[in-house]
Amino acid sequence: MAVAQATTNERRASLGWRVAGAFLRRREASIFIVAVGLTVFFYIKNPVFLEGDNIKNIAESMAPVAMVAAGEVMLLICGEIDLAVGRVFALAPALVWWLCDVDKHGLSLWIGVPIALLVSAAVGLTSGVITTFLRVPSFITTLGMLFFLNGITLHLTDGSQQFMPGGSAFQNVFGSQPESYKLWLNSEFYWALGLVLLVQGILTWTRWGLWTFATGGNLVGAAESGVNVRAIKIGNFVLANVLAGFAGILDSTRVTTIVPLQGGPDLMFLAVAGAVIGGTSLFGGTGTVIGSFIGVGVLVILRTGLNIIGVSAFTFDFITGLAILAAMIINVQLTRLRNLGKLQ
Repeated sequence: MAVAQATTNERRASLGWRVAGAFLRRREASIFIVAVGLTVFFYIKNPVFLEGDNIKNIAESMAPVAMVAAGEVMLLICGEIDLAVGRVFALAPALVWWLCDVDKHGLSLWIGVPIALLVSAAVGLTSGVITTFLRVPSFITTLGMLFFLNGITLHLTDGSQQFMPGGSAFQNVFGSQPESYKLWLNSEFYWALGLVLLVQGILTWTRWGLWTFATGGNLVGAAESGVNVRAIKIGNFVLANVLAGFAGILDSTRVTTIVPLQGGPDLMFLAVAGAVIGGTSLFGGTGTVIGSFIGVGVLVILRTGLNIIGVSAFTFDFITGLAILAAMIINVQLTRLRNLGKLQ
């Protein structure tokens, strides 16, 4: 009897260790532990950190960056980057306003929004074609696109703040949830969470995700094995820009206004920072969308927590820079160890 009990306990312990080991081997594990640790730290320093209003503030700040980061992860994995997604974030809602405002063209939002997303896709398609067929580095291609799109947005909005057109039905779906729902979080966060899970699913369980990894891991090998690497890169450019445009529309609907310079390079670099901190390599071939979501969460938790405990806002950029450097050093060293066969 005693022997049987001991055997059962050993099996339970073994199962627990296996579960813990499987969790710790995931790329998201370390950054998730950091997120939990930061949350506990800031709660101890000031319990206000976990009050409903602050959680809602964190969620609202995370949502647009997380959606942009999801697209950037797909590009980074296949060896590219898009610097212009922050400008698409501003262009898409500006197009919605231009198409749907009663003093402009007066179209329905249910027509204007799809058109704006199609334009966002066209931007990604253009960047992808220039990068893959004309062989212009994506950094240069999207840098030029960044300024080009900014000029278009400024012309559309006359360089001034505009009010986002909307109705109650549209607002309930794409803006804030009605007060009667009594939810802490707004629908933008749920959209972000759903899209992150969707893109992670594409990355993990579809051929497109497998080919994205293959393209970034070994471009020549992927091409020789039959992968259409140009199509993969162009498709991920389109996906990243559609996500950025949709995020911009959601965010402008939530705050009810459009600012020509909203988003921009700050949003893009914050999304890339979240992706890198979450385990995506800037060298291509590895990455995780859920990790980027947690990475963005860590950055937002840091900024919010530092504000709550009264630390200077300047400290946030200092810590963000160190976090990016630390994440890249760890990524490079882990890659080196895997290549040497010292790490599974």
